[in-house]
Amino acid sequence: MSDLRELYQQLILDHSKKPRNFRKLEGANRTADGHNPLCGDEITLYLQVEDDVIRGIGFQGSGCAISRASASMMTDSVKGKTRAEAQRLFERFHDLVTGENEGRDPADLGKLAVFSGVKEFPVRVKCATLSWHTLRAALEGKGETVSTE
Repeated sequence: MSDLRELYQQLILDHSKKPRNFRKLEGANRTADGHNPLCGDEITLYLQVEDDVIRGIGFQGSGCAISRASASMMTDSVKGKTRAEAQRLFERFHDLVTGENEGRDPADLGKLAVFSGVKEFPVRVKCATLSWHTLRAALEGKGETVSTE
């Protein structure tokens, strides 16, 4: 178990230090901003949605390791998915980090399972879910800034 936890920590640190899709996406037709006042995390998410499919995604911002890693891994996970698929992934991820996934195998979420330990630190749940809530707002076309408060 300790080896698995260490592997998870390494993956989170890697995505935090070298986030994937960390850029302003030119040609984005959906954007949303998110803010976590508790930790100071801020994100701007850029989407290119065509025929109800997320064709391109990027993000910019600053935040703690959990927030940046979650945004990085989220962008990898939802690229190429439909809005409905991205919504289902959001719900499964949210259940994972809040401990609501009883009876479900976290491995079903692939690399996102590395965030399963976040439920042990309730204050970090907002860090892990900020980018996901921002994704939801972008997909819904909401113009207001998403806040975790």
